[in-house]
This record gives sequence, structure tokens and C-alpha cells, in this order.
Amino acid sequence: MQMTYKKTLDYLFSALPMYQRVGDVAIKKDLNNIKALCEMLGEPHLDFPAIHVAGTNGKGSTSHMLAAVFQSAGKKVGLYTSPHYVDFRERIKVNGQEIPEQDVVRFVKKYKEHFERIKPSFFEITVALAFDYFRQEKVDIAIIETGLGGRLDSTNIISPLLSVITNIGFDHMQMLGHTLQEIAFEKAGIIKHETPVVIGEWKRETAPVFKAKALKENSPIYFASRHLVLEQKKSADVSQKFSVRTRSSVWFEDLTLGLLARYQKLNLTTVLEALYQWNRYYPDDRISDLSIKKGLGNVKSLTNMKGRWMIMNQRPLVITDSAHNAEGLRGILPELLKQVVKRRHFVLGFVSDKDVSKILAMFPKNGIYYWCRADIPRSRDVAALQEEGMAHGLRGNRFENVRQAYSAAFASAGSDDLIFVGGSSYVVGDFLKDIAEHK
Repeated sequence: MQMTYKKTLDYLFSALPMYQRVGDVAIKKDLNNIKALCEMLGEPHLDFPAIHVAGTNGKGSTSHMLAAVFQSAGKKVGLYTSPHYVDFRERIKVNGQEIPEQDVVRFVKKYKEHFERIKPSFFEITVALAFDYFRQEKVDIAIIETGLGGRLDSTNIISPLLSVITNIGFDHMQMLGHTLQEIAFEKAGIIKHETPVVIGEWKRETAPVFKAKALKENSPIYFASRHLVLEQKKSADVSQKFSVRTRSSVWFEDLTLGLLARYQKLNLTTVLEALYQWNRYYPDDRISDLSIKKGLGNVKSLTNMKGRWMIMNQRPLVITDSAHNAEGLRGILPELLKQVVKRRHFVLGFVSDKDVSKILAMFPKNGIYYWCRADIPRSRDVAALQEEGMAHGLRGNRFENVRQAYSAAFASAGSDDLIFVGGSSYVVGDFLKDIAEHK
């Protein structure tokens, strides 16, 4: 089965247009293919309730938190996210367990002739597989994360019970637009008729876009940052504690989030507002405060979450995180810089369609840099990346792959140093694969 699974992945990765590898040409600008696939499958997306999650940053963490809470409430929860880091099956989980290899093989083998006729992208097939698997598993609810945007994203054929948009920032502008308003318009595409929508962050530029779409759809809209106030109480090695209050009363005196990094406070606010509104609109399926506390305190173990603020080693301190745009990296860099260490080593690589100038300007000039490229065609040329780094006063050597760069960083780091691996989710993926292979 392992060899058959490998051949199946080879087909999915190489025979189909895949954004992860080739970029924009893999993106279909309409929903025709996913509709054709789901029609061929007997409309599986209509057979389970769902929450739909979009946003520039934080949608993956938000999706995992929601899944963990619903699991803690005793629900059978489907979770669809992207991209994957080590194994394709990370994209499709039920109660934290990845879809079995044989189910992936069976699906592709059974419908391969239809794929040749419909000519879907890698992402479209993956979405169809997820919907089919969630129906097969009879999930009580599915948490569905968009890939890019929202309006034309392949996931946007579902009719969710709740829509969630974490935030709006500048990313994938060549596809989503060059202003915050244009990007917000694309994300607002997941707002459905008479379905409540939660927006994580209120922004002057984007709030009118969301309000206009909600008004058009007659959908009640709520801005988490305007309703909930979270105050950080303390942090431990593996968690953070918050007090939570609404505009009128205290909700939680002491709420533990089993995820590190302060940027998760924004995602937690969004998640709590989503759960607050869920309980208002679906009181017969109410999620208790106890389930919320249990789920949020155990997000990683319940959902098998990867790629977010993972501490891989203590001495030297090795951290990896999949933040890959200016807003995302702005959220983690203060965390990296406040670590009490002697020197900071940065193993960095980016994709070729990313405007890295604004990103590199945020990194400290006294860091030691190891420029690299992930093992995908879209990776930014490492020599050009080194030059761009030097233009921002960031000095370091270049390497052909993530393994070589990290090995060099680890060899030169002292026990009191910090090594950060990131810049792209694909760099993080290569790093995690290498770690897994050498365990």
C-alpha cells in the first residue's frame, strides 16, 4: 500500500496543476471544476454542517482551535486545511487523525478517468476528496479553511452555518487585488445568505466592504475585536493564559491556550467570538465553557497541529513557524527578538512571487542569515535572495536547500543561541520532513 500511495501522490503532485509548485497557473478562476467534481460524487458537501474560515493570516490556527473545541464537546469533527508540511494527508483529518492512505489511493483510482475529463487542479481534487471523506465518516461538523481568497476558492460551494474571516492583509495580490478593499471583497465572498459571519479584526478600510456584503446577503455580522477584550495574564513553556470579557461582563477569568506566540491572541479572539455567536444562533447545539477551555488548552494534541511556533530544540533554541507574509512575520518577530539568547540565526527562504523587500526590512541587522530555497519550482532564487538581504544590511551565506542551511546554522550556533527556520510554509515543510527522516 505504501508504494501504491507514493504512486498516487506522484500523480497528484506532478500530473495536476499545483499552486504549491507552479503558482498562479494552477488557480482556476471559477468554481466550475469543483462543482463538476462534486456533482460526479453526488454532492458530498451538502451532507455535513460546516464552518467556513478565510483570512490573510491566522485562518489555519483559527480552524485548528475551532476543531479542538468541537472535539472537546464530543463532536466528530472534520478539518480541512492547506498546505501540508510533511504528508499530504495532513490536509484532511477527522478528530485529529489524518485520512488513511488507502482512502486517498481508493479515491484517486476510482475517479481518475473523471479527472482526465474534467481536468481539475490539485487543490480542486483535494477539496473534493475532503468533502467525500467527511461524508463517508459522517462527521458532525467540518471546519473548512479556504485556500486563497474566498469568492472563487474551491471550498466556496459549501453552505456553512457560520462564516469566519480572520483578518485582511497584503498577500497574493496578483490574484486577490492590490488594495485592502479589493482583497476584502474576495474574502467576503464566503459570506452566505442569512448566515452569521464573524470578522476577527475591524479595520477602517475593510469594515465597509464586509458590512456591504453582509447587508446584501441579509447576514448578521460581528467584529470580534469590537466585542471581546482579552488580557494576557501569563505565559508558560507550552501555553498562554488570558482573561476574557465581553463589553458587558467577564466570560473567562483564566483561559489557557495551548499555543505559544503572542500573535495567537488575535486568533483566539476570533475563535471565541465565533463560539459566542455559535451559541447564540444554535442554542440546541451549545458549546459549554468547559468544552471551550478543554479544547483551547489542548489544541495541538487534539488536532495534530503542525507548523505554528514549533519549538524543536532547547539548547540552542530552535523555533519554526509558517508565517510567510509581512503581517504574519510582523506577528512573530517581536516574539523572536524578546527571547533571551546570545545570537540569533535565521534560516530563511521565500517563494518567487512574494515581495520580500518589506519583509526583509523587518529583520534585525545583527542576525546571522542562512539563505535557502525549498524543494519546489516556485522557490525564490537563493543568490537573488542573498543580494536582497544584503541590500537591507542582512549578511549571511546561501545554501541550495533547507537541510544544508539548517545544518550550517546548527553547527555554528552556541547552546545559548536561537535558530529560526521560516519565511515560507514550504521551507518549514522541508525542515520538518528532514527532522522526521533523521529521527
